[in-house]
Amino acid sequence: MAGPYVTIDLEKIAHNARTLTRLCARYGIAVTGVTKVTCGLPEVAQAMLRGGVVSVGESRLQNIHRLRASGLNTSYMLLRIPPLSEVDDVVAAVDISLNSEVTVIAALSAAACRRGLVHAILIMVDLGDLREGVWPADLLPFVRDIIALPGIRIVGLGTNLSCYGGVMPSEDNMLQLVDYARQIECTFGLLLQYISGGNSSALPLIAAGKMPSRVNHMRMGEGILLGRETIHRTAWPDTFQDAFCLYAEVIEHKTKPSVPIGETGEDAFGCKPTFADHGQRVRAILDIGREDVDVAGLQPLDGRLTILGASSDHLLVDVTAAAGAIQVGDELAFSLNYSALLATMTSPYVAKRPLPAMTIPCPGRVVGS
Repeated sequence: MAGPYVTIDLEKIAHNARTLTRLCARYGIAVTGVTKVTCGLPEVAQAMLRGGVVSVGESRLQNIHRLRASGLNTSYMLLRIPPLSEVDDVVAAVDISLNSEVTVIAALSAAACRRGLVHAILIMVDLGDLREGVWPADLLPFVRDIIALPGIRIVGLGTNLSCYGGVMPSEDNMLQLVDYARQIECTFGLLLQYISGGNSSALPLIAAGKMPSRVNHMRMGEGILLGRETIHRTAWPDTFQDAFCLYAEVIEHKTKPSVPIGETGEDAFGCKPTFADHGQRVRAILDIGREDVDVAGLQPLDGRLTILGASSDHLLVDVTAAAGAIQVGDELAFSLNYSALLATMTSPYVAKRPLPAMTIPCPGRVVGS
């Protein structure tokens, strides 16, 4: 298959999952593996499960349907708050959903009753990151409004940190989460199965032994897939950071000036670019662009190369330092951060090649791998 592609090393993903689930298990914490950045790729979910995650977390119902259709028999957690328009699909396809709206939970209740089901929910509380969640002062009234709804079972309390506001997990805010869970249990006579403390940003807190003992569940994606904690994006010990690699083909290779000639205005994306004059440079154009990837999240594996920029369909790379080693038809290799991986895995124009599930010969040489 022609065109750019991403290789996915499934054994490295399984290894990363094993490293993180073993760390969490030492503190009584189960891990749901989050596959959303890969659009619910079944091979990735399977690798995570081999590595010890107890369930799969997804934000899109389409991805959950893809995973179920692949025959993957596991528990599924819907991470994004369910839309009212999809409650019937949610109760049919998902084992646990994360919730913060009484109206939505009431609709889930009605949908579950219509199907003769009991749907499990995890209530989200906002500890200050200002993404989803019930505000703490409203938490007990919120539970009071939903506790008697038929077809609904409250199985836990969770929070999300670092994704929007950048608030870091700490011993203090995790103790707050535990205290809110205790208040719910004492007030309503419940025993919460899960206290879900968040995502890969909690890894340093867990490793330091400072996570409160009642926090027994985490939802982890980037830590497993890219081997990094998500506060400072530091590589995590005994994990791989290169489970994913992007390849794109050189479609033009020419020497040109480093500064455009003529009066300049905005580029195709409404920005006014600036250029430094480095004289004549050897430049390669690759068959991938901003429609397919967050260019700022790419890093050439060949340290001699520098990304100059991109248009919708073209990536421009300065290859002067490696000019004699690169020609039209070669493939250049790039590492990806989370943002670049998300865009690339979403693009229908970038092929996904799980390894070692398949080995596809490349039409040209690969430079920088």
